[in-house]
Amino acid sequence: MTRRRSAPVALTLLAVLGVALVVLPLIGLIVRTPWSRAGEILGSETARTALRLSLIVATASALLGSLVGFPLAWALARSEFRGKALVRALVVLPLVMPPVVGGVALLSAFGRRGLVGGPVYDAFGVQITFTVWAAVLASTFVSFPLLVLALEVGLRSLDRRLEDAASTMGASRWYVLRRVTLPLLGPQIAAGLVLAWARALGEFGATITFAGNLAGHTQTLPLAVFEDLQTDPGGAIALSLLLVTVSLIVIVTLRGRFLQTS
Repeated sequence: MTRRRSAPVALTLLAVLGVALVVLPLIGLIVRTPWSRAGEILGSETARTALRLSLIVATASALLGSLVGFPLAWALARSEFRGKALVRALVVLPLVMPPVVGGVALLSAFGRRGLVGGPVYDAFGVQITFTVWAAVLASTFVSFPLLVLALEVGLRSLDRRLEDAASTMGASRWYVLRRVTLPLLGPQIAAGLVLAWARALGEFGATITFAGNLAGHTQTLPLAVFEDLQTDPGGAIALSLLLVTVSLIVIVTLRGRFLQTS
């Protein structure tokens, strides 16, 4: 029978401090929430619209990120090409780039006078900025690297012999992908989608810069929190707690194994 060894006291104390760093702000939200007004705040049209828009934007961002992220992860994990290290660095860049800088970069590319947005507007009269699509694009920009990294790690860890066996038995590449690779990659796909979704749900800097803070159109829940913080701190705290609760529910429901131990 294997005995579990206890951690050194110093490490235990540091671990407790790490937990406190996460838990204390959450307790602060709970304590400072104006519970007598919580129903009124959370039931307001502004809160409901911002929450609905946040869920739509986060879901669309995760789906869009998976559409471009899986082929990119496949190329990074399974292909060899010149400049591969540079491509991986560029993919990771949005994770370390200040979000507001990402918003400025998006404006430079897709704004009304941007590299892509300018010709699109001149040719079709379509403006991307300050629309819900801008919010989706901004959230995708900052969140899809998490999906790519999770999928790349998953692809590298797969047993290639299973795919090779299916191929030698006459299975086409698409059949192997659908019936062997994707099922084996299921946990990594789920993890990447949840991480990207949660990151998109909380996106603020790139969204407010590129999509604006238009109530009912581009004002997601984080932007509503920011606006309320200027005039109604209690309302901002209540909305923040709502955002935390939604994120926690999604993580526990869709990715309960994050909380499992061996």
